[in-house]
Amino acid sequence: MSPDYILFAQHGWADTNRAIAQFAKKALATPKTLVIAPNLGYLKTWLWIEPLIEYVARVAIETVASYPDAAIRIVGHSMGGLIWLEVLDRYPQLRSQVESLVLVASPVGGADIARAIDPLGIGIGIARDLGINRRAIAQRIAAKIPTLVIAGDIDNGSDGTIAVETTKFDPVKFVCLKGISHAALKNHPDLVDIIHDFWANPLVTVAPKPDFSKHLIQRLQSLPGMTDTHPRDFWRSKIHITFNNGITIRTWNNPLQIQHIFVADREENCLYSGFVGWLHDEALRMMLAEIQKEIHQ
Repeated sequence: MSPDYILFAQHGWADTNRAIAQFAKKALATPKTLVIAPNLGYLKTWLWIEPLIEYVARVAIETVASYPDAAIRIVGHSMGGLIWLEVLDRYPQLRSQVESLVLVASPVGGADIARAIDPLGIGIGIARDLGINRRAIAQRIAAKIPTLVIAGDIDNGSDGTIAVETTKFDPVKFVCLKGISHAALKNHPDLVDIIHDFWANPLVTVAPKPDFSKHLIQRLQSLPGMTDTHPRDFWRSKIHITFNNGITIRTWNNPLQIQHIFVADREENCLYSGFVGWLHDEALRMMLAEIQKEIHQ
C-alpha cells in the first residue's frame, strides 16, 4: 500500500539519525507516513560531504522508484539540509514529487566556524564543504519548491554554532526561534506546530522587493569568499562608507587580520555582518573602493 507521503528526515554533522528519526516518526508523521532517515555514520560526517550526498541521493531514488506516486516532504537539520539542497539540484527528476522542504539551522551561506577552521579551502575534513556558499542553489530550489527555513538564536546572532544570517535566503518562509540551541533544534517540540502549519499550506514564497540595504547586503554577499558571521564584533567596527540615507558600511580587522564588514542603519543597528579570508582580502578592498567611487559620482 502506498504511504500518504514520504518523509525524508536527514541528520547533520557530528550526529547519527537516531534523534531526528524518532522526532519525525513520533512528532511529524502520520500512521501512514513512510519515514526515511538515512544514517550517514558519525565518523563519516567529519570527512567529506560528496559521498554523503550520493548516499542520500541513492536512497531517495530507490525509495521514489518503489513509490512513484507518493508526495515527498523533506526535513533536514544543519548539514542534512545542505545535503538535500545538493541532491535536489543534482537530481531534478526528484523535484516533481517534493511538496515541501524544511531546512533547520542549515548554514546555506556557509558556516563561519568551518571557514575559520579551513580558511584557505584546502580540505580540512568536512570544514571546506560546510564553508561553501550554497545560496544560489537554495534560491533555485526554493523558486520551485515551497521552502521553510527555521533558525535558532541564543546569543543575538546565532544558535551557538550557526549564525542566523547564514540560514537566510529568498524566497522562503523564515522563522527564528529564540533561546533554542543548534543541537536542540533537530528535535525540539517548538518545531512541531511550525512545520505542521507550513505543511498545511505549502506555498512558494514571493521574495519582497529588495530595498537599498538589502541590495547592498546582497552585493557584499556576492563577493567570493564572503562569509556571514555573528554580529558580536559590530561595536568594534569603524565607519568606512556613509550613504545619504544614513546607511553605513563599517569595517574591523580581528587580531589575525581577517577583514570583517558590517552594514548598519541610521540608528546604528547592525543589519549584516560578514568576513573574508586572506585570499579575498584585496577583492573586498576593491569592492569597497568601487562603492565609495559610485556614491561620489
